[in-house]
Amino acid sequence: MDIYLPIAGLSVNALLIVALGGLVGVLSGMFGVGGGFLTTPLLIFYGIPPSVAVASATTQITGASVSGVFAHMRRGGVDLRMGLVMIAGGLAGSLAGAGIFRLLQRSGQIDTVIGILYVLLLGSIGALMLRDAALALGWLKPAEDSEPRPRHNRWVASLPLRWRFYSSGLYISPLAPMALGFIAGILTVLLGVGGGFILVPAMIYLLGMAARVVVGTSLVMILAVSAVTTLIHALTTQSVDIVLAGLLLLGGVVGAQYGARLTTRMKPDLLRLVLAMIILLVALRMGLGLTYRPGEIYSIEYL
Repeated sequence: MDIYLPIAGLSVNALLIVALGGLVGVLSGMFGVGGGFLTTPLLIFYGIPPSVAVASATTQITGASVSGVFAHMRRGGVDLRMGLVMIAGGLAGSLAGAGIFRLLQRSGQIDTVIGILYVLLLGSIGALMLRDAALALGWLKPAEDSEPRPRHNRWVASLPLRWRFYSSGLYISPLAPMALGFIAGILTVLLGVGGGFILVPAMIYLLGMAARVVVGTSLVMILAVSAVTTLIHALTTQSVDIVLAGLLLLGGVVGAQYGARLTTRMKPDLLRLVLAMIILLVALRMGLGLTYRPGEIYSIEYL
């Protein structure tokens, strides 16, 4: 069943887009990621213009995050105080990212920059997650001279103005989670990602948050920032395709519920391994799209 997308300017298979939203929703509920790191590249592979894919994916991330947040709140897996601090940083990052997006759009380089950033970010994050998962599963042996990892990074521990985050069991400065939120806000605007694939590892390894509240707290921050980012794109870049976003949202809300249930049935290290492999495959495909030269560079199509 084909449906026309007014902003993207092409027709797509509606059932395929809904299925894509459902897949991303499952990942959102399982890993605490908004899913945009998969949604945006797959939409670009399908033929959606990158700027439209980025802007529309944030709407789907919002819906999937709402569903995932409620699922994790019912299990007591959300640190609301930590989430609010990260949201404050994320909102500032969204405004900064919007300015960068507009500059790149005016220069005509937005599509290329989006592709390069995806390859760099997904490649590095995927490789680190794959290594950590292999170590946890016993497939790789740790270095003999490796020291025990401290609960949180020494730089984080040295920051002033410490607060108590009771649900996370932390006594750290709010400046660190605010900085993480700022970075995630910029990425949400530029790449149409929730930032969860960076937030979740950073919350564990840098902040030292308890694993039981990491996913839910990440989704709270992603929900707020992606909602604001959607509004920013709608008012400034005019790249949000509401029909495309609605189809993605339909599948994403349902998928997030199933994803939250799967987290209790699968081994966490195995989940991390699966996510790392997915991230690396997407990075590889994006890299090929940037470097592969087709047989015919130019083509003429009659519409």
